[in-house]
Amino acid sequence: MSTKNMYDKEAREKIKSLVEDIKTGMLITDLDTKPLSAIPMSAKKVDDHGAIWFLSRSDSEHNKNIEKDSEVQLLFCDNPDKEYISIYGEAFIETNSQVLDDLYSKIDDAWFEEGRDDPKLTAIKVNPKEAFYWDTKSNKYISLFKIGMAAMGSDDQDIGEKGKLEL
Repeated sequence: MSTKNMYDKEAREKIKSLVEDIKTGMLITDLDTKPLSAIPMSAKKVDDHGAIWFLSRSDSEHNKNIEKDSEVQLLFCDNPDKEYISIYGEAFIETNSQVLDDLYSKIDDAWFEEGRDDPKLTAIKVNPKEAFYWDTKSNKYISLFKIGMAAMGSDDQDIGEKGKLEL
């Protein structure tokens, strides 16, 4: 597996590409407490600055944890496509009506009793500080073939790319 570290714009583009492809990840808050507080979250959007946006309820445990300590970890994993990313960043709770309108869709009614007008509706914005990724750059069948070739002694089997993303 080759290493390709990325910085600034290229790093933001890689984060956007992987998060938009995978969509659902684990949001880990209250990083100093064990066991970790982790919850699955669906990313609603990755903006041009690399910030990752989610919708959440104001009375949720993760919102309360973010209010105490804004440092969070995001873990996204797509096993079939062999794409993974771990993002460390700072989270902010957002209640701006325009932001909520932009992020909200009909499917979100499942989590918010009063729909878009639910008074407990908030957004979480995660600004990545640092990230690590693992990406095979090819589909699972090609990856398995390359792994098999490497197991048989072929030295030139680049099964993917990994690296640090610095923003």
